[in-house]
Amino acid sequence: MLTSYKEIANNGLWKQNPGVVQLLGLCPTLAVTTTAVNGLSLGLATALVMAAANGAVSPVRTFIPSEIRVPVFILVIAALVTVIDLSINAFAHPLHKVLGIFIPLIVVNCIVLARVESFAAKNAPTPSIVDGLSMGLGLALVLGLLGAMREIVGKGTLFSGLDLAFGPAAKQFILTVIPDYHGFLLAVLPPGAFLGLGSLIALRNWIEMRKAAKQSAGMTSPLSAVSH
Repeated sequence: MLTSYKEIANNGLWKQNPGVVQLLGLCPTLAVTTTAVNGLSLGLATALVMAAANGAVSPVRTFIPSEIRVPVFILVIAALVTVIDLSINAFAHPLHKVLGIFIPLIVVNCIVLARVESFAAKNAPTPSIVDGLSMGLGLALVLGLLGAMREIVGKGTLFSGLDLAFGPAAKQFILTVIPDYHGFLLAVLPPGAFLGLGSLIALRNWIEMRKAAKQSAGMTSPLSAVSH
């Protein structure tokens, strides 16, 4: 059972990462990731919704008629997103103003509905929660990395806007990566998001190719030793 949970987590974080492998939910990925804080905040909110939606749907999956399963799933997701939206509005109102419409839009994010439909509707509650959380954290990782890349190249800072989530005292943790930097506008515009996401996809594919090459070299070396 522990091995299966590790496989589920590995799928969400790496093998089937929604951001760089499945390429789902590109609208928030490209629009919100102007800073690391914005990207990571929306990613974590999506991860909470995915874990809660999977955990809510899985126990009642056998009682939902197949004809109305999608409307029921969307209704459950909408209720959970409303809770997250109101919570962020109450406890981090400035951040809520920055993320804007993209928090309610989690309801129609194809990543959330896809995991509920393809995994939670067919598996037990605990694996479903692990799957939703892993996929959500995998997306949050991509959003955070993409936001950090765009923020450093575009503004020369890191963790800008941290005070929106944790109050004015968090301003001391904002890092100036490139002093006296005048900025690079392309990085914070939509084309910069496409270029940054393409770089992350290329990096992941390169790592996978290197791993596959090492495995194939490890498999062929004993055979060559025997032949000699």
